[in-house]
Amino acid sequence: MAGGWANDGAVQEQIDSSIEDAIQRARSQLPRGESLRHCEECDAAIPEARRKAIPGVHLCVACQTEHDKEQAKFSGYNRRASKDSQLR
Repeated sequence: MAGGWANDGAVQEQIDSSIEDAIQRARSQLPRGESLRHCEECDAAIPEARRKAIPGVHLCVACQTEHDKEQAKFSGYNRRASKDSQLR
């Protein structure tokens, strides 16, 4: 039951939209193409096992870890300004 100006199902629509946005963001960050033999940031060799495990990898483990930490800082962003994103 919605109250005020919100229509019925507005909360579920917002939840569904947030999930769709997260899925789209995750898919856009998947590596594509051919794996590199050397890291594009630090030029360290990327082991063959990593290249086979993650097709399209461009970063060594150390650089990927740093990249993931940077991405985690922005993962709580919700363009719809839900209460959940405001509590973080």
